[in-house]
Amino acid sequence: MVEIKEKLLENMTFIDLFAGMGGFRLALESLGAKCVYSNEWDRPVQLVYYENFGEFPDDDITKVDEKKIPEHDILCAGFPCQAFSISGKQRGFDDSRGTLFFDVARIVREKKPKIVFMENVKNFVSHDNGNTLATVKNIMEELGYEFYFRVLNAVDYGIPQKRERVYIVCFRKDLYPVHFEYPKPFELTRHIEDFLLEDENIPECLYVNRKDTYFNSLSDNVYSDKPIRLGIVNKGGQGERIYSTKGIAITFSAYGGGVFAKTGGYLVNGKTRKLHPRECARLMGYPDSYKLDFNKNNAYKQLGNSVVIDVLQLIGVQIGKVLSFQERI
Repeated sequence: MVEIKEKLLENMTFIDLFAGMGGFRLALESLGAKCVYSNEWDRPVQLVYYENFGEFPDDDITKVDEKKIPEHDILCAGFPCQAFSISGKQRGFDDSRGTLFFDVARIVREKKPKIVFMENVKNFVSHDNGNTLATVKNIMEELGYEFYFRVLNAVDYGIPQKRERVYIVCFRKDLYPVHFEYPKPFELTRHIEDFLLEDENIPECLYVNRKDTYFNSLSDNVYSDKPIRLGIVNKGGQGERIYSTKGIAITFSAYGGGVFAKTGGYLVNGKTRKLHPRECARLMGYPDSYKLDFNKNNAYKQLGNSVVIDVLQLIGVQIGKVLSFQERI
């Protein structure tokens, strides 16, 4: 997490939909905002959320009465990317029925928050030849919002992981004038090695010592803002590649196979291994005080589905600047 002294979202309230581990919550609370409602259907991550925030998120958003959700200034949602049943027909709000975005839209229609802040996978932008994003844009504009989106990569914002996500920010149209800009990229100063645990804290089960391990001729002495592949296990398929800790991590995944599944393999002090869940958490912006799922498979899945807190914080700062400007005029 970024240490932010100026609480640009102080006195603002927000709700945390599709909350997962609570990455949006950590980001916005660091800026002074207060969470008034959370929702997450997956039981294991509900328990993790409770351990860290002292509340169980509400269940199954499709069954929640939008009228009973508390009033709020900001709606946060890392909603899943589902196929839109009538995407591309330019039918606005009706196009979202049958998808989980419909549940976001009906809450927005009822509560009219000042800001809607959403995150999704990079491919959401090109899904269905761009029709899915266009549908979401049409719906938000129909509901009375200015629509901004941009694909940002975590490596451009201080986190050494290739993690490209689309970030959508919508401002209610009566909040004029709105001049919103996404945070500007800056030079990477830390690499994987800066996020690692000490060797004595790594269980043996994370190390991989196989005869079919092959290294290339690269010397592991050069830093980069890209993943540096040093070798492979087996045929080098997904989850069978070995990278340098002087580069950046590959995108963490909730699923996938291979001996280094979900994290990739890394050469650490002469040995190859997967990353520890705590190391993955650090590379997603979670502080060490955050309590992870005790089941490491659950933890990997939850982190693979999570958001990069640092990027959310920096976008939150930009949102706060818009709101501060509104208060001055």
